[in-house]
Amino acid sequence: MIPPVRLVSQAAELAARRHNGMARKGRGNEPYINHLAEVANLLATATDGADAELVAAGWLHDTIEDTETTREELAQKFSERVAALVVECTDDMSLPKAERRRRQVIDAPKKSPSAKLIKIADKVSNIGARIHSDPTGEERDDLVDYTGWAERVVAGCRGGSVWLDMTFDDMVRKAKASL
Repeated sequence: MIPPVRLVSQAAELAARRHNGMARKGRGNEPYINHLAEVANLLATATDGADAELVAAGWLHDTIEDTETTREELAQKFSERVAALVVECTDDMSLPKAERRRRQVIDAPKKSPSAKLIKIADKVSNIGARIHSDPTGEERDDLVDYTGWAERVVAGCRGGSVWLDMTFDDMVRKAKASL
């Protein structure tokens, strides 16, 4: 087993390499790695740093979905649990966006407690990226649409971390206040 600090560090490095050159939605050309760092940091804070595999999965949660990374590679390089969590948080990109969104809402209550935390952290980060001080009409519509959908997903994920639940609620309030 990899020591906890090395596990998280190696996950961050792999995430950075695999997402190199990708830009984040919602914040211009901000590097995508900033999203992964934010998700991992939210998970580390929510667990007070006690779950290195969860934090590593936070760094890696989009690698299967967005890159050529495989479940087997993650299991070999990190652990079976890290690989399983990433798979559990991976959308089937062969499906239309509306169907992927519908499945996230339906599947949220069935996820493992750790995957639920990743989902909440992901939604906190993605809502925050969509908040602009002077949004265009399109940005405003996107924020309203994404936030409403995220609230439905997170409704099925609550209860694993009071702090993370409150952080999500605070981000939703901030999003609505920015409109």
